[in-house]
Amino acid sequence: MKLLLDSFWRAAAYLMRPRVLALTLLPLLIAGGLFLVLGYFFWEPAVAAVRDQLESWSLIDAALRWLDTYVGASFRAVMAPMIIVALAVPVAVVMSLLLVALLMMPALVSLVAERRFPTLERKRGGRLWESAWRSGLFTLVAMVALILTVPLWLVPPLALIIPPAIWGWLTAQVMTYDALAEHASLEERMGLQREHRWPLLLIGLISGFLGAAPSLIWAISAMTLILAPLLIAVSIWLYTLVFAFSCLWFVHYLLAALQKARARSGDATAVGAVVLPPEPESAQG
Repeated sequence: MKLLLDSFWRAAAYLMRPRVLALTLLPLLIAGGLFLVLGYFFWEPAVAAVRDQLESWSLIDAALRWLDTYVGASFRAVMAPMIIVALAVPVAVVMSLLLVALLMMPALVSLVAERRFPTLERKRGGRLWESAWRSGLFTLVAMVALILTVPLWLVPPLALIIPPAIWGWLTAQVMTYDALAEHASLEERMGLQREHRWPLLLIGLISGFLGAAPSLIWAISAMTLILAPLLIAVSIWLYTLVFAFSCLWFVHYLLAALQKARARSGDATAVGAVVLPPEPESAQG
């Protein structure tokens, strides 16, 4: 627990560094720009297509007419945009996670290693192709799990639990490997994953629930749907911040755990490693 909390506050401190904040702009430019372009060209046609499809199904059209009677016609107007947003948000989450893992993770690992563990030997037990393969596989599993659990989302408490739990599991699987790929050997990585399985899963779950927070902006008002393409781009930056914090949390936790494991085994490179406190937030990134 001490290691868990120590890595938490260190991750929060490092997130405020100008260098880290600047790194979060790269996934935003890529994913946010893509969503803005798609929204500009395809938002209205997509809303019209979904609305026509809903009205072509007699059962759904009857349900909508019943809702018009008791709720008002406004619900029918926002139904199609809500469906498009519901489909777009999971894509934005997955894209943000993968872009952070691909573009930010190596830089964040180097930042933490240079400042806290400058003498920790880099055994390079991970490979880029293996990281990409694992990320793709676990992302596919997560997406299938989301699709299969959609009926359970009709139960209000489960709708608030299941998606963040799946995102958290995916985050733990992706980031645990990437955090250790540069410094740990294969044997060390497998050993740390077994020894710290539950704390790592807890970090992932907390990160998953933090990642659900940007989705709350859609609950403010149905009027936000008018600005959906822009708000999805804003959400992507918020997701990027959350996943950047998760990266830092995993890296601080796992590199400290690796240092302790090597010290226990008498590894000279671990004994020589040092732990430096984070510099004040005003320090240069």
